[in-house]
Amino acid sequence: MHRIPAILRSGALAALLVLPAAQVSAKVAPGDVQKGIASYYHDSLHGLPTASGTPYDKTRLSAAHKTLPLGTKVRVTDTATGKSIEVRINDRGPFIKGRIIDLSRAAAAKLDMLHKGLARVRVEILSVPGRRGS
Repeated sequence: MHRIPAILRSGALAALLVLPAAQVSAKVAPGDVQKGIASYYHDSLHGLPTASGTPYDKTRLSAAHKTLPLGTKVRVTDTATGKSIEVRINDRGPFIKGRIIDLSRAAAAKLDMLHKGLARVRVEILSVPGRRGS
């Protein structure tokens, strides 16, 4: 009985899609550091689209983060082993309490964490797209 005009529906949908994205991109700068637990993507996700629109490729050095702007480059260091890698954020997640970054299989392999599944890490922001000095 109550029909919402198409223009209002599409405008509301656009707002729902844009507003969360504005909140996701936290104010960050190169040199900022976060510490927490890293996990890595399951192989079954290979080829599925990421938040950036590109397919997840388990052979590339990429990662998911809940709030860093897509395209941000970070250095991830396993605090137990000292091994580190550089990855670009191209997806959102992980959405499990206590985890701060979800690595591609290739990135997890370079950190030697495939057998453990999880690792305590330090995430240092190296560059943020669209920011001077990045």
